[in-house]
Amino acid sequence: MPNILESLYHGSLFPSEDIISKDPNYRPLNGQITESLEAWKQKLSVSEFEELESLLELYSQVQGMDMTAAFVSGFKIGATMMIEVLIE
Repeated sequence: MPNILESLYHGSLFPSEDIISKDPNYRPLNGQITESLEAWKQKLSVSEFEELESLLELYSQVQGMDMTAAFVSGFKIGATMMIEVLIE
């Protein structure tokens, strides 16, 4: 098994794809989202539902950007803490 630096170098490390919330409310909320989308699919015309899906895709892209920024920030804080610990 390659180490983390090799995995990062070779582009085979995708932390965002491996993260699944352990919050007990996660799966029920996802179920509610699926049910709600199905209800909207029945209420809206095909083109209106496609517009809704486009909006949700935009939201997903922004959410991904937020997750990336949070990961980078957390990593930098962790690295800064390690530097501080090793210097002192």
